[in-house]
Amino acid sequence: MTTPGRNTARRKPPNVLANAPFRKLWTAMSLCSLGDWLNIIALTALAGNLTSGAGYKAQSLAIGGVFVAKMLPAILLGPLAGAFADRFDRRLTMFFSDLLRFALVLSIPLIGSYQWVIIATFLVECVNLFWVPAKDATVPNLVPKERLEEANQLNLLVTYGTAPVAALLFAVLSVADDALGRFVPYFADRDTYLALFINAIAYLVSAFIIFTLKDISKTGATATAISTPSVLRQIIDGWRFVGGNRLIRGLVIGMLGAFAAGGTVVGVAKIYVVALQGGDAAYGVVFGAVFVGMASGMFFGPRLLRELSRRRLFGLSIVVAGVVLAAIALIHNLVIVVMLTVVLGACAGIAWIIGYTMIGLEVEDNLRGRTFSFLQSLARVTLLLVVAVAPTLAGLFGRHEVRLGGETVYRFDGSNLVLLIGALLAVIVGLLALRHMDDRKGVPIVSDLVAAARGERFAPEETEQPRGMFIAFEGGEGSGKTTQSRLLAIWLRDQGFDVVQTREPGSTKVGMRLRAILLDAVHQGLSARSEALLYAADRAEHVEKVIRPALYRGSMVISDRYVDSSLAYQGAGRALEPGDVARINAWATGGLVPDLTVLIDTPPSVGLTRLGGAADRIESEPLEFHERVRREFRSLAAAAPERYLVVDGTLAQEQISLLIHDRVREVLPDPVPEESEDATGTIPVIRD
Repeated sequence: MTTPGRNTARRKPPNVLANAPFRKLWTAMSLCSLGDWLNIIALTALAGNLTSGAGYKAQSLAIGGVFVAKMLPAILLGPLAGAFADRFDRRLTMFFSDLLRFALVLSIPLIGSYQWVIIATFLVECVNLFWVPAKDATVPNLVPKERLEEANQLNLLVTYGTAPVAALLFAVLSVADDALGRFVPYFADRDTYLALFINAIAYLVSAFIIFTLKDISKTGATATAISTPSVLRQIIDGWRFVGGNRLIRGLVIGMLGAFAAGGTVVGVAKIYVVALQGGDAAYGVVFGAVFVGMASGMFFGPRLLRELSRRRLFGLSIVVAGVVLAAIALIHNLVIVVMLTVVLGACAGIAWIIGYTMIGLEVEDNLRGRTFSFLQSLARVTLLLVVAVAPTLAGLFGRHEVRLGGETVYRFDGSNLVLLIGALLAVIVGLLALRHMDDRKGVPIVSDLVAAARGERFAPEETEQPRGMFIAFEGGEGSGKTTQSRLLAIWLRDQGFDVVQTREPGSTKVGMRLRAILLDAVHQGLSARSEALLYAADRAEHVEKVIRPALYRGSMVISDRYVDSSLAYQGAGRALEPGDVARINAWATGGLVPDLTVLIDTPPSVGLTRLGGAADRIESEPLEFHERVRREFRSLAAAAPERYLVVDGTLAQEQISLLIHDRVREVLPDPVPEESEDATGTIPVIRD
């Protein structure tokens, strides 16, 4: 039974997880993502444990070998796996892939040799390449098109959000492994085995869920093909576009630098934790700290230092990541290292989310997909190089100690060296990103940061002050302001001044189009907010293209209408919040205020009778509207009498001109001779 008075059509649509087939697939994805992350941590830890007796160098190279084995299949076999997903039954592809992963992971602790760890790792990643594209091709067939974005967001959540969960789970299982070894002899001295068994079970449960999912189409006939070119081809094609765009080039370089900084920690985390006398549980905590930090940075990054330029925050976060990475390399305290790793991850997360957002905004729609594909491919290659080279370089460097009086006072080994190199590269990349992208050149970064921390935007003093003068004329319809602004322009030219006479709206190419929209009686349905924003847009163009350049040339600028018209017409006339109208116009004009505002105060009952021809959209408003506008003009003038000249618009034209000349003469840079006043007497009357 429907509740009376409730419009059922407005109910919030159900969450995409209410879709049972997608919910099953998403659950399987969650288990597999958790298993994938747990697999990375457990296998690198196992490689380190199996080679711990062979020395620091052999242990470092063994861990690097695991990372290489995990990354190579994606580089070599990605296109083949995508083509396979397009041609075969996707449900069976995912089902048998899960079964194979279950069997391969289960075999690792049963065989227990390093050589099999490498072989099984490579094979598991080959199987992953068939599971992932089959899953990606299936999702669009399970959810409506309008819910696909929501489904993709949930997919990304489990893809990356399960990393810290897996790290925490590994730490707990490592402790449980030691305790279990006292009761089950098999687990004694077999660290990471329990984690691998749980990893295998996750794949087995996923296989069962996929097998029960009957809604997956057998082939790709009804879905978009997902076959992709080779990673190398994507990188070459992508760089042709990225290399020609300075902003995008800076973003990509910066994002890869942030990615590499986090990858450096992941690559040497196991051997570094061992050097700090930490076990597998500590390794899991350090690994998870990177991703906890990244998640925090991605969530809080856009909310951090709102008044600081996003481009500057992007570059600075990478520089700070480099500094933090250097501290991680030099400080030999496990607790401090964990805390610094969270900060490092946060900086990387901030850079990544800002970069992704800016690419989405800056790149044209027809190039956006290619750019993201290029970025993902290059990030994959970067990660492969970092996690493979980092432990290898650490192993080749070996261990070194600084001794004083026969005692070791400081230890510097290969992991410290790798972290320092990563820190140096991150700082260089961050500085390059700032150089390529800085949109606040000339503004000191420290001052910018301090102002942003206070919630303000730093506004530097102009090195060159405008040499001209800005006079605005305001008033209601038919007040005579247009006539008087023209008369003043002629009078000032007679005195030898360079005068720029302008008006709002419509003094620029953009403004002419906006004027047609704002004043055309056809657009009666234009909302008050839209009207206010369009006037602000016209004003922004007007200030940037006409008024400021003229002032810096030393010209006298006389404008028929300015900001006060919006405050009166949209603020009072349309009953919008005056503070909102003032803020958008202050932002649009960069805070530019006239040196003098002349208000021709004419009662609407008089001014409207002076109009000739068809009334425009504003002129056709009722008398009450124009009365509100007049009251607001008078209130604005009363609030700033030093900047206003209020003239009675019912006086004779010559009297009004003389009053204006007297006030303008007071603010002109040079004295104006009294005898030049009669130059205005023969100007024809032009009604507004």
